[in-house]
Amino acid sequence: MKFIIGVDLEGLACVVGAPGGTLNDSRNFEFARLQGAREADAAARGLFDGGATQVIIWDNHGGSPNLNYDLLDKRCDIALGANFKRVPGLDDSFSGIGFVGYHAMDNTSEAVIAHTFSSATFQWMKINGQEVGEMAIDAAIAGSMGVPPVLCASDDKGVAEAKRFFPGIETVTTKQSLSWNGAISKHPARACEEIHAAAKRAAQRCKEMKPFTLKGPYDLEIRYKRIENADALVRNTGAWERVDAYTVKKTIDSLRDYF
Repeated sequence: MKFIIGVDLEGLACVVGAPGGTLNDSRNFEFARLQGAREADAAARGLFDGGATQVIIWDNHGGSPNLNYDLLDKRCDIALGANFKRVPGLDDSFSGIGFVGYHAMDNTSEAVIAHTFSSATFQWMKINGQEVGEMAIDAAIAGSMGVPPVLCASDDKGVAEAKRFFPGIETVTTKQSLSWNGAISKHPARACEEIHAAAKRAAQRCKEMKPFTLKGPYDLEIRYKRIENADALVRNTGAWERVDAYTVKKTIDSLRDYF
């Protein structure tokens, strides 16, 4: 059994970010880099304990690299860097994809650092008329290869989103969101213990879990926060259709190639 774990940072225990900025602007960022490795390690060890033969840790926050890789179980392989197709290393031989430190999508009220790819740029994204976030997009990429989502560790709003899109997924709630930059978090060590246990269950249950799929070709709609971003996309590419001042759309053939 082979698994890939996507690791973001906003959904980790005791991570809330910076008022008026991104997580990378915050005094919380160095802790997030450490905790991301700890939670990823807990998930990997749980998967190995559940029978995994390979676990790839995919460090994907902000284009990478972020994590302290020496804190990861030495059996892990590590995908890092940028300028490759999304969900690197994944193919149809894998048994599942997990999400550690992911967060709720844009338009989620009172969710810690809720956004889709860029909190400074986008208001929301839709595929085939359905609003989606990073978890749904990555799960759909995996689903196109028959690989199911098996684990999500996030804040309560992120976990609720995962359960809505992926019924039956194993989840761990790392913190209760209070606002964009506020939460009541579990102790980081306790969150890791729970992630380890959930990942072990996920490995043992992965054959029960179903891939999440979106039907292609894909109608992609993006709403920007600033009009000039939509202006530039339409003017410079010629492939996008204007919906309104802030919103553009086009049809794409591959989620993995686009994202």
